[in-house]
Amino acid sequence: MNNLYDPDNIFAKILRSEIPCNKILENEFALAFSDINPQAPIHILVIPKNPYIDFYDFTKNASNKQHESFWKLVNDVIEHYKVEKEGFRIITNSGSNGNQDVPHFHVHLLGGENLGRMIG
Repeated sequence: MNNLYDPDNIFAKILRSEIPCNKILENEFALAFSDINPQAPIHILVIPKNPYIDFYDFTKNASNKQHESFWKLVNDVIEHYKVEKEGFRIITNSGSNGNQDVPHFHVHLLGGENLGRMIG
């Protein structure tokens, strides 16, 4: 795990129940909750419960069980909102060039309408 992880980031505080969230689903290694500033009718954040800074940190350092559980929860959210047929978008940002706001790996799952082209 990355020793540069900031344990005071907002997602770490949510995981410690210091800040409330609108929990959608969770499993042993991941949590899914509503984004507080939704950009689509469905906008859910999925985060690992372990401290990973970004996608690269997660994919490089998480265990196989953590990977499996994380992506299983993403699929569970897709099925929960029944967007598997009409479609959805998954976004993850990394670092300053990727405009990552919270230094805790997370994916945005967006759906519920045509989201348009991502890059024009």
